[in-house]
Amino acid sequence: MTLKQPLKKGFKQMLAEANAFIETISVHDALPLVGEKSVLFLDVREAFELEKGEIQGALHAARGFLEFFADPESTMHKPEMARADRIILYCATGGRSALAAKMLVDMGYDLERVFNLAGGFEAWKAANGPIEII
Repeated sequence: MTLKQPLKKGFKQMLAEANAFIETISVHDALPLVGEKSVLFLDVREAFELEKGEIQGALHAARGFLEFFADPESTMHKPEMARADRIILYCATGGRSALAAKMLVDMGYDLERVFNLAGGFEAWKAANGPIEII
């Protein structure tokens, strides 16, 4: 099956817009934030990806459920998200987390609180950042 007309906005344009809008934080700048109570590392990868490990202390919130976890009116709400002064989202390499970060801001989270981890979990592992095996 093919589309009858081109998409109004493809994933490349959506990624470019998200990356231009959301602040990216480098692994180097994020490493010292592990364990800070006011900082939440939010893993938006799928459950099967967790077998590779997770940033130490991260909260898993698969991207497909993120709107439900983010909204205080949802029965699935994760209160850690509302309490954090900074939320650093990550996925495997940074694309899905950029889109997820923009979505959080679109929902009403403060732009100054939401960050995308540059290079995602792969960059974190390459920098020997602390991980937990789930």
